[in-house]
Amino acid sequence: MSSASVSGPVDVRARLIEEAARILGEEGPSALSARRLAGAAGTSTMAVYTHFGSMAGVADAVATEGFRRLIDHVDEVRTTDDPIADLRAMAAAYRANALENRHLYLVMFGAVSLGGFGGHGADREVSAEAFGQLVAGIARAMEAGRLRDGDPAAVAAQFWSALHGYVMLELAGMDQVVTDPEHTVLWQMLGNLLSALAPPPR
Repeated sequence: MSSASVSGPVDVRARLIEEAARILGEEGPSALSARRLAGAAGTSTMAVYTHFGSMAGVADAVATEGFRRLIDHVDEVRTTDDPIADLRAMAAAYRANALENRHLYLVMFGAVSLGGFGGHGADREVSAEAFGQLVAGIARAMEAGRLRDGDPAAVAAQFWSALHGYVMLELAGMDQVVTDPEHTVLWQMLGNLLSALAPPPR
């Protein structure tokens, strides 16, 4: 068996996911169909169902791809000797990913259904890896004494909830209730949260 015959199906599947993500990013969920997706990927509608079983399977694969892109964005944040600054940089990377992949982001969290196709959502291991990045950042800040000792996962969930809430408002265009919401809302909110979680002064 040649290497081409081994890699071919994988390449088609990856191309279908990428084209689905592109259509979502450029035109939104209503533009995505099996016929449109197959044509964009240069394959047949049969290939869509062969690789994903249904359009629900496409929806799940696209959501998973969204989390992979999020992981890649946050992975680009370099660790410094200031774990609090690193958490802010991770938040900035998270927000940048959402703004660059807004339709994907909404699909990732179930805020948009892909044309009613349904599905089970993103691969849980991949979405857990994305959350694990925040948990690791919080744990590092705790170990450095910059945050009170506690359950890193619980604190990461608080941080994520605040960040995600703001990003969802921003994507909906509902953050413009104040001037410069990025600085007067997002960074102030996260800063206040981290300050409240800091250990008491000695």
